Amino acid sequence: MKAIVLAAGKGKRLHSELSDLPKVMRSANGKPLLEYALNAIGFIPNEDICIVVGYKKEKVMERFTQGFQFAEQAEQLGTGHAVRMAKPLFEGYQGNVLITYGDMPLLKRETFEQMCSQHEKSGAACTLMSAVVQTPPAYGRLVRDQNGKLLKIVETKDCNEEQLKIKEVNIGVYVFDSQKLFQYLERLKNNNVQNEYYLTDVPEMMMADGLKVDTFTITDESQVWGVNTQEELDRCEAILKSRQ
Repeated sequence: MKAIVLAAGKGKRLHSELSDLPKVMRSANGKPLLEYALNAIGFIPNEDICIVVGYKKEKVMERFTQGFQFAEQAEQLGTGHAVRMAKPLFEGYQGNVLITYGDMPLLKRETFEQMCSQHEKSGAACTLMSAVVQTPPAYGRLVRDQNGKLLKIVETKDCNEEQLKIKEVNIGVYVFDSQKLFQYLERLKNNNVQNEYYLTDVPEMMMADGLKVDTFTITDESQVWGVNTQEELDRCEAILKSRQ
């Protein structure tokens, strides 16, 4: 198992330019957000973890010198584009790859371990992490058929009234068959409002081609929050303190 950690964001809504730090270097309970994410996937050797950096990349690279690999996303063109920047480090690699975010400090190691274990046993091309949340944040909803089979992921802004009632959301964390992942990333289109390449499109493309896409669902709401605003940073810090 290898991993890609997405850590290129500026953190506009956090006003990170005022602190002269990229978003993942903002502190929660005394540590950078990225440190929590890396600790949680610590069952993967550092040399098998690629951190995708961008804004103020030198701040990240100076802080995390323990054998991690780095790829640069110079332009912010979406999550699919960010992962594609890591492709040169995966040439010839035949195994699975976990993809997670450097600004999600609340996910626990056992959650990642269980997800990776499920993926390896299932033979799926992709396993995506979902969560059942009573008051869902603005995350994509998982639409299933009457038998519970995943049909599609619908982003919040594209949901109709019925879909907005769905409590199961896409966290944005995945395990992929590495070779299939990079094949599909080459086919991604950016025909959306943001003109970005979305990683969320890859599982749908795989399903359309008949590949197996599995889900790993968590019910612990405290793990699902990422950091985009000061309010969210404060909430994450409070949860981290409560866990001590």
